[in-house]
Amino acid sequence: MTNGNLAELAGVTKRFDNVLALDELSLEVRRGELLAVLGPNGAGKTTAISLLLGLHQPDRGSARLFGQAPQSIDARRHIGVMLQEAALAPDLRVREQIDMVAAYYPDPLPADAVLELTGTAPLGRRPYGKLSSGQKRQVQFAMALVGRPQLLFLDEPTVGLDLAAREMVWTGLWRLIDEGCSIVLTTHYLEEAEALADRVAVIAKGRLIATGTVEEMRALVVRKRISCRTSLRAEEVAAWPDVQTVARDQHGLHITASNTENVVRHLLAADDDLDGLEVQSAGLAEAFTELTKETN
Repeated sequence: MTNGNLAELAGVTKRFDNVLALDELSLEVRRGELLAVLGPNGAGKTTAISLLLGLHQPDRGSARLFGQAPQSIDARRHIGVMLQEAALAPDLRVREQIDMVAAYYPDPLPADAVLELTGTAPLGRRPYGKLSSGQKRQVQFAMALVGRPQLLFLDEPTVGLDLAAREMVWTGLWRLIDEGCSIVLTTHYLEEAEALADRVAVIAKGRLIATGTVEEMRALVVRKRISCRTSLRAEEVAAWPDVQTVARDQHGLHITASNTENVVRHLLAADDDLDGLEVQSAGLAEAFTELTKETN
């Protein structure tokens, strides 16, 4: 791999019957990064991951994993995978599931270390089929880590997890990145991508429409958020020029605007008792909405 990429899709097109899932998509996974792949439902995220894993073949273009075909056993020995759905033997105990997966790798992590890292040690002796859906996701995360992967694929890893379990996964991911592991993450939780990602790739209708750091994604959006405490009615403010959205909650009025300065001046002129004024740059959620709205 002379370019330093651990995995890449180059000009990939993929159809399923009459459905165009990917349309000349190019995507790269760099060494030592967490890449968050975002997109609406049906955008092609899971198809892109399946091509990198060798589960499907591209109709056109190429997929490479550690510089080899994704079906290569040698390449597969360096990855860990956690997909949205997993069919595991319900009668096997959690520790047995992890030991079985570990046997496929040349230098796996000790099972006890993986159980501790993923918070699944208390589940070790329990049959997989007796676990809750959230506990099953935690076990699947442990199984993805046990092979000591250089590249980890996580497809919606925190769906169904409670807050404590989600924080455990985040802590585990930060530790893996510190240790040099690269990660591909698909998620519908935009705050998760914002907190974890080194780089973001946004896919819509099978095409890559934007890629860059979280800050670079935010910079693509001219809108900003204004918060304040005011007696002005939300309906009144919503009618002003440059105002895009207005919402009120117990903390006050929240406005998104395309021209922040004009709206702030209007607020100050309209309410002498205006208080708690804050202006913030758009977050990843606003950037995602802006980038994908024209593809809906």
